Parts: sequence; structure tokens; C-alpha cells
Amino acid sequence: MQKLAREMAERAAATPDQVAVVDGTGVHTLGSVVREATALAGILEERPGGAPTVLVQADNTWRTLAAAVAVGLRGGTIAVVSAHATRSEFAMALEDLRPDAVLAGPVAIATWDAQDGFEHVGDVLDGWPVLVATGGPSLGPARWRGGCVVAMTSGSTGRPKCVVQSEDALRYAGRATIEAVGLTAGDPVGALVPLSSVAAFCFGMHLPAMLGSPMVCLEKWQPDEAVRLMREEQVAWTMLVPTMALQLSLVDGSEGALASLKALTVGGGPMNAGALERAESHLGTRFLRVFGMSEALGHTTPLPAEDADVRLGRDGRPFPGTEVRVVDDAGSVLSQGSVGHLQVRGPSMFVGYARDGVAQQPGVTEDGFLPTGDRARVNEDGTLSILGREKQVIIRGGRNIDINEVEAAVAAIPGVAQVCVVPVPDPLLGERAAALVVMGAGDLDIDDVRRHLAEADFPKFKWPEFVHVVRDLPQNRVGKLNRGEATTLAERLTGSVVQ
Repeated sequence: MQKLAREMAERAAATPDQVAVVDGTGVHTLGSVVREATALAGILEERPGGAPTVLVQADNTWRTLAAAVAVGLRGGTIAVVSAHATRSEFAMALEDLRPDAVLAGPVAIATWDAQDGFEHVGDVLDGWPVLVATGGPSLGPARWRGGCVVAMTSGSTGRPKCVVQSEDALRYAGRATIEAVGLTAGDPVGALVPLSSVAAFCFGMHLPAMLGSPMVCLEKWQPDEAVRLMREEQVAWTMLVPTMALQLSLVDGSEGALASLKALTVGGGPMNAGALERAESHLGTRFLRVFGMSEALGHTTPLPAEDADVRLGRDGRPFPGTEVRVVDDAGSVLSQGSVGHLQVRGPSMFVGYARDGVAQQPGVTEDGFLPTGDRARVNEDGTLSILGREKQVIIRGGRNIDINEVEAAVAAIPGVAQVCVVPVPDPLLGERAAALVVMGAGDLDIDDVRRHLAEADFPKFKWPEFVHVVRDLPQNRVGKLNRGEATTLAERLTGSVVQ
């Protein structure tokens, strides 16, 4: 984050009144943001000193940008976490990151019980406490192997993963997007998705700051408020998951409301080309269907000038300098048009996963390609078509839910003998989670499940939204669970359930 911090300090000195952030508290200039960042950097210089790793509550306000600049001024690493993280998720973040300091609002500090192991050394950013670790010397900046930002992702393996990205990767992904969309300095960029994810941090905050453009923030997702904000602030580009993009077109009075957008990028979940085309026509803009992941930031995109069948029916072309390929089970590269396992290599690749305070190197092939866990096809025109996940996940509104993790949580409820969790289709969210449950004793309904999962501190976004008690789970000839038949059964039963 050092390059961004230096650039913003230079611009603030030259044009202090330039707008840097528009959020729920008002308009914030470059001069005011950099002043706050400098004050925080001064506290971090005293304690803990050096180039610290700072765990920051990332909200969609000027504070997140100021915190990033402050950490950059110290040459450190910022780790972002949602204000809505549970106490157990915060504890996992501490375990993986071993931060030198924590910066968050008073409510989050109390919810997480963050004072344990930390000392309060001051307040910054309009009343946010700075807590410094008391458990021993810092592990130092080298542990992140050049990483400048770490963010927790839901991933597809149960335990949240802390993805470490470098500043070079952020700048590469940002520049490639700027060039593809045709953005210029001063074009307002919407930060509508929570900045606690790597992708939102990169494209919603770092990109406009690097471009020299206002970051237009929405603190909490509300489709009608998003339409109003983008229309009033003349937002030129933003990135959303498909669910959010489709919801915009359902807002009363939204017809033609987003004509200021040069494009609206959509990615991170199942997409229906017909629904996207109807929505973009209604809103008066153009959607760009892309593919990316926290581990390889947004590395494919179409162009706004391309036809709808390319922009909305496929998943874009690789950024310049990025390579994608499809391989078979043996790892041999397949020809264009063949379906196989997707792999990627390029400048937006991540540094690794944070584990016990260091960045563990990612698992890549001998020639440096990262397996994405997706089934895909590279088309003859060079575009990519994503055909589904290899692992058992549900993608609900752009968030990955590991089926095995949900099944384990439901299976722990007293009386449950067997459970199978499957996706059921949803026109807005893409997929929802439905649980088929065989009871060994007693009965169970959706309210019972919600109560038990809340008591277990199980993340709410992973809760099944439908629960069906069945006599037996579908089986194949050798007695194994038949997930295909289970999905069909859940889809049929779901139509009669009241959430």
C-alpha cells in the first residue's frame, strides 16, 4: 500500500480540496483523508512501530481508505474484516494473522472482546480505538512475502481463508479494469459491496484511489438507495454480484437511472444471460460479465462495445498478461472448446493464505498455474465459459457456502440422524440452501434450525433457508447418497415451504 499512500499524499498536497470519498456522513476531500491517515500513522509509529500488520474493521466509509493510507505510510500490511464478523470469526482471524494492532469501532471491539491481549493506545478516525498487541515482538513485514492486504473469504473449504494480495496485483487488476471499461481520472466509482473482501477492497477502494477518482460508498446494501446514489453522484462504474445487479432493475423509478455508467461489472455467482440483458436494458447501461476470485483478482472481462451474447453469455477474455487454460484429470492441456478443469496464471495471483501469522505459498502446478476449482471451456474466440464448481458449494448471491460445513452444523442438532444440503434455484440469488433431514427422534422445523445454529455461532449467511424432514434420503444402487435425486426432491418440496 506504500505506492498508493505516496500518490495520495502528493495529490493531497497539490489539490487538497479534491473529493476522495462520498459516503453516508458526507463528502470527504483528499486533504481531510490524508490528514486523518497521517495522524493514525503517527500513533502506529510510536506503538507498535516498524511496518505493522493492522487488522481493520472495513466499513464502506472514508475510514477504510484513511486506514489503508496510514498503514501504507508505515510500510505495513492492512488486514480487513467485516464489522459483522462473529466473535469466533474474529478469533480465527487473530489466529491466522497474528496482527500487531487492531483498529475498529467501539461496538465491534466490544462484540469481538478484542481487548484481550491488546492495549488501548489512542483513538483516531473520529472515535475508533487503536489496540496494540501485548503478547510479544512483532513477526515483522517479511512474513507476508510482499503482501500489502489480507482479507477473509468464505471460500469453499469450510474454515474462512485469509487471502494475501500484493500491491502489484491490486494495481495490475485495477489498471486492466480501467483500460477495459474506459475510465478516466475523476470518474466516480461505486463502492457498493462491503470492502471487507479482497475484490471489493481492490475494485471499490484501491481502484478509484489509484485513478484519482471519488469513491462513492453505500454503507448497507439497499437497492433503492444504490440507484439513488449512483444517479445523483453520476457514478461511471461499479462492480456487483449478479443478485444485486438484478435487484436494481426492480426498484421503482429505476428505468434509465444508470445512464451515467460506462459499464456495470457483474461476477461472483450464477448468471442468467436473459435476465441480465433485460435488467441492463431497463437501467440504461451495459453489464460486463466477468470471472475472478480472491486468489486471482477479476482476471477476465469483455469490453463494453461487444455484443450482448459475448458480454452476458460468456465470462470474458483474460486481462493482458494473464493466461487461462483448461486441463483434463491428468493435467494435460485441452484444446479450445473442450470442457475441463480451469487453471490461471498471471500478475493478479495472490501471495498465499495467512496461517499462524505468515503467508503460506499457494498450491500451484510446476509451471505456476493455479487450479481454480471450476469446470470451464475456452471458446474459439478466446472467451471463457465457466460451467460450475468442481467442489460441492452453493453460491448464494455471490457468496460461497460449503455444503459439507453446513451439513456438519445441522447434523450436530440433537435428534438429527442424517442430513443432506443441496442448492435450489432462485431467480435473484442464483441459489439457496435447502436441507433434507432424517430425524432419529422428535421433529424439526426451520425455526429450530435457526435457533440451534445461532447458539452455535454458525455464520448466518450459511444457514439453510429451507428445511424438509423426510423419511429417507435418496440412495443409489449401492446405498450411497444420490445428490442428483436429493436436489430434485428438495426443489419439489421447497415450493410448499413458508420461510
